[in-house]
Formats: sequence, structure tokens, C-alpha cells
Amino acid sequence: MNTKKRFLISVCGVCDGENIRELLATDIDILGFVFCSDLPQVVKMIPSNSGLIPDYSRDRYLQQRGQEINDVETQRVKRLGIFADDMPQNIITRIYNYDLDYVQLQGDESPVMIDNLRRSVDPDIRRGIKIIKTLDIATLADFERCKSFEGHADLLCFRIKREGQNQEVASWNETLLAAYHGELPFILSGNIGLNDAEALQTIRCSKCVGIEINHAFELTPGVKDIQGINRFISLIE
Repeated sequence: MNTKKRFLISVCGVCDGENIRELLATDIDILGFVFCSDLPQVVKMIPSNSGLIPDYSRDRYLQQRGQEINDVETQRVKRLGIFADDMPQNIITRIYNYDLDYVQLQGDESPVMIDNLRRSVDPDIRRGIKIIKTLDIATLADFERCKSFEGHADLLCFRIKREGQNQEVASWNETLLAAYHGELPFILSGNIGLNDAEALQTIRCSKCVGIEINHAFELTPGVKDIQGINRFISLIE
């Protein structure tokens, strides 16, 4: 019996129409769009026949290529918006315009702000919206902030700070993730790349439900290495 864990794969920082189309043909679960104006991956408009991000889906992608569609393939890849200390009305507008399934907050947002945002959006604008709070994790003491978001956020994103460029996920697993005893599930982030794939397979923390990848697979700002992402997915599954 295969008991190997299946992580959600979130690819963040995309803003090229054709690249998004290629990503929709991979085995990812979430597409992440950056709405932080100070980052080079910020989403404004995709200059392609896709129009504003993205008005197509995986089943349309397959239909255009004459491929057979089954129930698994028609499950829409979820859309995530990344914000940092943005005004609530800006977040709400983007949830509506881009039909976001997730909001990821990576600034100094408080539990109260999360509650207010959820009440403003769910159910009238986006029923069942999921809110992720990003926390920078460098030491065990950083986990103290997690408890304050229980009952408010739906997920956490642990952006692990590496001590050096070559620090592996295995050391995070041993020294940091093993110390997490919170109730909220989390996604693991922190410039994760192909070199981390083997170590990711050793994670046994039941609350680790996903992996966020971004810069390590970037060819140019907003354009991802499709071949590298496919290789990464094959190695961790």
C-alpha cells in the first residue's frame, strides 16, 4: 500500500499568459498571483489573448489541443492572490476581478484584519474564501506567533529563512518543523528548488500540506521553468 504523502503544489509569481497556459497543463494545484506593487512579478494585465488573468481553464486548454477530458482534468487549478499590508478594498476588488480562491497575506496583517476581510467577502463576494497568513520562520521562537492566528486564518505559510544558500530542507525538518505543534495546517516556502526535492520527502509533520515554489524556478520575472517544475513534482510524489 502506498502511503506516500501528496503535497499541494503552489506556483507563485506568475504573470505571463502563455506561461500560465503551460502551467495549467502540469500537475500543480494552485497558481499564485502577486499584487504587491514593489515586486517585479506584480500582476497588472496579461498581454495575450487570455485577457485579464486568467479567463481560461484547464479543460479549455485541453480542448484546444484536442485532448480527451476526464473528471480529474476538469478540476480547476485554484487561484491565489498575494498581498502585503494592502488596503482591504484593494484586496476585495482583486478577489472579485480575478475570482480568487485563496488570499495570502505576507505583511503585518493582524487576526482582526483577517476576520474583517472574511466577513466582507464571504459569502456575498466569494463564498468559502481561504485566507493564508505568511510567517517568517528562522528560529523556534518565531512559532510563538502562530497561535494568535488559530481560529482566524485557514492556513499558514512558513517562509523558512535559510542560514546559507546550501541549507537543506532536511535541517528545517529536524530543527524547526518538528517543533510545530499548532492546530493550523501550513504550506512550506523559502526559495525551494530542485535540490530540496529529496529532503521534502522526509517531512513527516502531518500539518505540512503543501509546498510553495517561486524564485528557484524563475526564468525571468513572472515566467517559470515548466520543465523544471515537472521534474520537481515527479521527484516529490
